[in-house]
Amino acid sequence: MEDYSSMFRVLLRSESVVSFRQRGLRGKIGKPAYLEDWITKVTPLTAGDSGFDVSFDWDEEIEVPGAFIIINLHHSEFYLKSLTLDQVPGHGRIHFVCNSWVYPAEHYKTDRIFFTNQTFLPSQTPAPLIPYRKEDLENLRGNGVGELEEWDRVYDYAYYNDLGDPDKGPKYDRPVLGGSSNYPYPRRGRTGRAPTKTDPQSESRLPLHTSMNIYVPRDERFGHLKMSDFLGYSMKSMVQFLVPEFEALCHTHNEFDSFDDTLKLYEGGIKLFEGPLRNDIKEKFSLGMLKELFPADAEGVLKFSLPEVIGEDKSAWRTDEEFGREMLAGVNPVIIRRLQKFPPTSNLDPKVYGNQGSSITRDHIINNLDGLTIEEAIRNSKLFMLDHHDALMPYVSLINSTTTKIYATRTLLFLEKNGTLKPLAIELSLPNPEGDQFGAISKVYTPAEHGVEASVWQLAKAYVAVNDSGYHQLISHWLNTHCVIEPFVIATNRQLSVLHPIHKLLHPHFRDTMNINALARQTLINAGGILERTVFPGKYAMEMSSVLYKNWVFPDQGLPADLIKRGMAVEDDDAPHGLRLLIKDYPYAVDGLKIWSAIETWVHDYCHFYYKDDKSVQADSELQSWWKELREKGHGDKKDEPWWPRMQTRKDLINTCTIIIWVGSALHAAVNFGQYPFAGYFLNRPTVSRRLMPEPGSTEYEELKASPEKAFLKTITAQLQTLLGISLIEILSRHSSDEVYLGQRDTAEWTTDTEPLEAFGRFGKELAEIEDDIVEMNRDEKLRNRAGPVNMPYTLLIPTSEGGLTGKGIPNSVSI
Repeated sequence: MEDYSSMFRVLLRSESVVSFRQRGLRGKIGKPAYLEDWITKVTPLTAGDSGFDVSFDWDEEIEVPGAFIIINLHHSEFYLKSLTLDQVPGHGRIHFVCNSWVYPAEHYKTDRIFFTNQTFLPSQTPAPLIPYRKEDLENLRGNGVGELEEWDRVYDYAYYNDLGDPDKGPKYDRPVLGGSSNYPYPRRGRTGRAPTKTDPQSESRLPLHTSMNIYVPRDERFGHLKMSDFLGYSMKSMVQFLVPEFEALCHTHNEFDSFDDTLKLYEGGIKLFEGPLRNDIKEKFSLGMLKELFPADAEGVLKFSLPEVIGEDKSAWRTDEEFGREMLAGVNPVIIRRLQKFPPTSNLDPKVYGNQGSSITRDHIINNLDGLTIEEAIRNSKLFMLDHHDALMPYVSLINSTTTKIYATRTLLFLEKNGTLKPLAIELSLPNPEGDQFGAISKVYTPAEHGVEASVWQLAKAYVAVNDSGYHQLISHWLNTHCVIEPFVIATNRQLSVLHPIHKLLHPHFRDTMNINALARQTLINAGGILERTVFPGKYAMEMSSVLYKNWVFPDQGLPADLIKRGMAVEDDDAPHGLRLLIKDYPYAVDGLKIWSAIETWVHDYCHFYYKDDKSVQADSELQSWWKELREKGHGDKKDEPWWPRMQTRKDLINTCTIIIWVGSALHAAVNFGQYPFAGYFLNRPTVSRRLMPEPGSTEYEELKASPEKAFLKTITAQLQTLLGISLIEILSRHSSDEVYLGQRDTAEWTTDTEPLEAFGRFGKELAEIEDDIVEMNRDEKLRNRAGPVNMPYTLLIPTSEGGLTGKGIPNSVSI
């Protein structure tokens, strides 16, 4: 039993239950047994494991125990890690992995039951266990009504109707996401809180001081060893303490004056916590905790860790080569696509948005194609595009009606002989002031190295970086990993018993996801939250992510399908993993395909052990209920889409599980843990632009000529947003001390089946070999995209890591 300091004297009654011998409708239940030495045993004050003996009177009729009931008669909850039965007559040692909170019996309508580590398909379940298996799933589904309490073990669905706070006024109104064609969205976990007074369709929000208590099933909460409870306090404290402190600081000094001035954040520090605010903070936190909560010393000097992107060279981030490289090996390497038609076209409805075709012409790029014609460059897979036009154009007018000023952007790039991408042109587009239906007004900028033209080009790249930063945070990161995975977590717990092989396969890849998402709804993505304060869409951020969810297609979330869809690869049976990359030195794809293949092999071997043919997939009642509920409820706004796998074959099952594991582990790692290494230096990846491109003859243009750095800094993210944004991503880019990485399990005895255990061992060995391969490739100087001008090796898909801010490591799940 894992000890928490409030649980020193836990009295529980355990009953061996359910032999594999039928006894009426249920198995034979043994006599009650009690913890021994629970009064006299000294347990540690700090977090740790405590073991207690339990002696069972053996009844030969019990045969092999298949489960046990546990009843907590104490007044406090406890965490039960495992139960081990030694010297079971005729069977030896039997181990039960529990890993669950058990609350006092008064909170349960039925007793808590824990099953053997054996794995059973529904049709193969020993008859005495069947009613317990069904009952446990029914309890986990709940009854769909009422506010859920911390001891409830209920997984249920709700719309994202808790982001706004209409009782605070119209400024905090936000649309309900999910349940409509206008704002489709994946479902989140239900809390059952009461509606707001102003809007009965919106769920009331918790006060900030209790925001850590947002309901998720207790077993989904962060473990205490992780420091993720600390993560939660840090996120809350950012709003409660850092926001007003930063606002006060930036009120007296609102701008950075030069690029050198920005380096003080990392090399010198900025004084924080002066006067009454500092005293207020000191009353609530020890100085030691202050150091952990904020990147500041005990005297309140704010100093961030040096981001890796400027670790070797303070200016290499400004080069065109690094600008292009980060589309292949940066924090958002999942957007770039091959250009297959020139000029680029739009998929926006011309009846609503008029002509949105690109204004980039042959004259803009023809002299930079190494002597090729445009047709030859396209045919030879030499032209690529970072396209943020269609996604943003519908929102540009709304966003630009605030203090933010953005463009819809298209960026064309050329693949050079050395494997690097050379930017050719950037198109900045605004809606026609006469109305959206009149099409876009666009201007094209091309590379320049000298004079004011070079400064204009740097600004053009900054507008692209702003768009990519916002799209990354909202879509590549939040929507396509955190958000879309949560329905899988809920459906798995509602429809697949812990005895089910697919539950055992997927469960590690859901660890902490519901908890981090719940905290995000409380402090990050809510109305007025940190995301709205720091990323350019502002109040339209979540609404925009809902509109872009319309483009989400489950089968395309697999890496091979994604690469083919973006034109970055073609099928080739003679190539590794059956795909030929059209940019050979594409670090995200090269490393990612190795990881994908390892996951796929592991899932294949695992599923083939339990499912001997396609009919066994079709006959699995729990599996079919799981897949039906996932489509019709979890992603209910897409239930009628034809692309959902039918779940009729082993191939359907293997591909589905591989995608789920990929998204929850490697894809999330690739788009999350590079945030601070790349974007911790905000000049490299600004998140907001505050004014439009200076036009010749304007005051802003003259300022750009006279002081390019100052003009650049006045255009991108302001100081307040910078301090908040960097503080946030430094928290979110860290690994916890108890992280469980891909190829690892938190317990070695997660199943009793030998062949799956052996397959899992092979999976771990293959990942270790991949890690060695990545390290070796990063040493190859011919692979210029792996480190680039900033000399920053691509490590985001290295499977393992230490705790902290490492820029590598693939946790099993979306855990931060």
